[in-house]
Amino acid sequence: MHRALLRVRMTEETLAGRYPEQEMRTPTHFGTGQEAVAVGVCSALGEGDMVYTHHRSHNHYIARGGSVYELAAELYGRADGCSLGRGGSVHLTARDKGFMVSSAILAETVATAVGTALAFAMDDAPKVAVCFFGEGTLDEGAFYEAINFASIRKLPVIFACENNLYATESPLSVRQAPGSDLCDRVRAFKVTSERVDGNDVAAVYDAAMRAVAQAKSGDGPVFLECMTYRWREHVGPMMDHDAGRSYRDKAEFDLWVAKDPVRRSAARLVEQGLATEAEVEAWAADTKAEIEATVERARQAPWPKAETLFENA
Repeated sequence: MHRALLRVRMTEETLAGRYPEQEMRTPTHFGTGQEAVAVGVCSALGEGDMVYTHHRSHNHYIARGGSVYELAAELYGRADGCSLGRGGSVHLTARDKGFMVSSAILAETVATAVGTALAFAMDDAPKVAVCFFGEGTLDEGAFYEAINFASIRKLPVIFACENNLYATESPLSVRQAPGSDLCDRVRAFKVTSERVDGNDVAAVYDAAMRAVAQAKSGDGPVFLECMTYRWREHVGPMMDHDAGRSYRDKAEFDLWVAKDPVRRSAARLVEQGLATEAEVEAWAADTKAEIEATVERARQAPWPKAETLFENA
């Protein structure tokens, strides 16, 4: 899982570093700092399981086995992109890897994941559907319709909430009643709910394994509230404080950066004697070099042909 964390982190940091060159003509929502949720959950899934996600989707796509080359080509609008250069950062797909789609319409993918879980149940297939979303999705009515239906039918679906404390730039404190607890809210629908340290990949993996076991056994859906934090701005490659934004203070930001999921994973490997510091550093350097070369190769890929403009529309 540490190698997967590195792959996700290096991909996003390479793309963020090149975004200001103005060659990627798509809005991007980077998930730097939130990698452990994607890696921990996806590592618990099997080949036939299916993942849906939202606009901050790069992490989940890579963690599920999506091609870094096809992701980068998609952001550059090239024909080799995973959505043929037509979807941009927000609309990714890798169905052969069990990554159905990402969408910026937040609760939409919660409902479609529940629909996939219903199909799995009707086919008596030992599979689970997973939907990633931010805590702002719990402000939308469609979420409750979907989770109520999943609970009544005991569907094999995992609701993976990435609670990064902010919906765009609005904190939980201005959107929800004082003392509001997301897990308690979901438990009202008789859905098993668990809060987990979303910056600890091992903790997320353990919780996801329990959730997968329950969902596939016919005991119904599971809601995981993964506490985490995004480092970069809501849309774009900048750090908020470098861009002069003040909706969250620097002390809070620094507190969460100190909980960096990649550094914590590396430290655990060294502490447990599973790797040396030199090995961990070499993995990071090798991954960085490989991804930088892959992204440059994608930048030079061909454009879609004009005569294919209306294909797959």
